[in-house]
Amino acid sequence: MKTTVVRYKLKPERVEENVAYVRKVFEQLVRESPPGLRYCSIQLEDKVSFVHVSAVDDSLPSNPLTRLAAFKEFTARIADRCEEPPKAMSAGFVGAYRTFGA
Repeated sequence: MKTTVVRYKLKPERVEENVAYVRKVFEQLVRESPPGLRYCSIQLEDKVSFVHVSAVDDSLPSNPLTRLAAFKEFTARIADRCEEPPKAMSAGFVGAYRTFGA
């Protein structure tokens, strides 16, 4: 499973806009239910920092998340909303317990 973690910090006045974009991504995920993808978005305590984690089955040629129209809309101008731009890092699970539950 290929896991990617993305962290960024928003301008305070752009938080609600960002959350609306993220919710649209999850709405499309629920509608389309792409196989082989696990995804979560976390808003940190400071309310302006976000962490997104996606895990994609190794059998898939690419991350289905990046093909979603809502995700493309979310990422199109994200730099304009940020104080600290998104930083993506590959990650690996050391352990997990009931991961990605809402």
